[in-house]
Amino acid sequence: MDFEYQWLLLALPLAFAFGWLASRFDLKQWLREEKDSPKAYYKGLNLLLNEQHDKAIDAFIEAVQQDPDTSDLHFALGNLFRRRGEYERAVRVHEHLLNRADLPKTERDRAQHALAQDFMKAGIFDRAERAYQALDGTAFDTEARLALLTLHERSRDWRAAVDVAQRLEHRGTGSFASRIAHYWCEIALETDAKHQPEDALAAIRRAREAAPQAARPLVLEGQFAARRGDHAEVLSLWGVLMVAHPASFNLVAREYATSALACGEKDAALQRLLALYDRNPAMDLLDAIDVLEADPTKRRDRLLAHLRNHPSLSAAQAAIGQSGTMAFSEPEAVALRDAIGRAAQPLHRYRCAACGFEAQRYFWQCPGCHNWDSYPPQRIEEQ
Repeated sequence: MDFEYQWLLLALPLAFAFGWLASRFDLKQWLREEKDSPKAYYKGLNLLLNEQHDKAIDAFIEAVQQDPDTSDLHFALGNLFRRRGEYERAVRVHEHLLNRADLPKTERDRAQHALAQDFMKAGIFDRAERAYQALDGTAFDTEARLALLTLHERSRDWRAAVDVAQRLEHRGTGSFASRIAHYWCEIALETDAKHQPEDALAAIRRAREAAPQAARPLVLEGQFAARRGDHAEVLSLWGVLMVAHPASFNLVAREYATSALACGEKDAALQRLLALYDRNPAMDLLDAIDVLEADPTKRRDRLLAHLRNHPSLSAAQAAIGQSGTMAFSEPEAVALRDAIGRAAQPLHRYRCAACGFEAQRYFWQCPGCHNWDSYPPQRIEEQ
């Protein structure tokens, strides 16, 4: 019995010593890992700031391997992959986070949002849509709905875009009336292309209900009326446009003059156009006035007055076309007019005020930056 107590007395200090050594070993290892992980992380940040993305990715991967449970490192790595266009790798990182059972709800929502952005950037719209819809009711709810709105615009799912925009408006995110009107106009164009005029007209009316003062529904409804031959309706609709949006009226000024001739309203329409030109002189208006003006001398005098007061290559080209043969031979006048026309061609474009994208025809939504109503309705040379 005494023998057993002696061994017990010897074993207790040994066990304590081994336990102390083991704890010291684990503590040193933990401290070393804690020290190494931030070092790799900050190394990655430094490389990222210096635009050394490949080396930054290697540093972040090293940091994640040293500390696989730190979600912030995963987010940094996933976002870096997305910025570099390596969407598949970004998706794997964020899906790995979502598969972790120990991830808090806030971090899970953050990972879901990052995953939706990965799919959106990769152009996988169906999976992006599902990922954004999964964020309903979370802290990312508004961001997700705004992203869904962009997604529906890109995929041209206009009815879904109307639904999302209305929900955002009802939640007090902001006014989406103008965009909703554009969506209904797009629906009208699609249904009209399918030879469904009644549905197209119904969509236009929904657009006018959404934004009664918007220019595009008036323009589009007037064009539909002109195609039906209802020129009196054209004058009525575009008369409203002339008052509410005189700059946008320039887009349809010549068509307005053509409808006025078709329904016998030449004189009244001419007076309205002249009054508008006095307030907002533009070559498009002058061109429409020429359609209705029978007197060639008045046409020439107006054009020369416009050239003096608002000099532009377009006005010079038109003036040479009307009176060039008085100072030049016919071949000389044609050559001069063609030269001015080529010089003026870049200035005949419309330019997006948001991104600078230029186009020969007017766009309600910029093809470059996808903003709505970012094109001024005047060509570059008249801005």
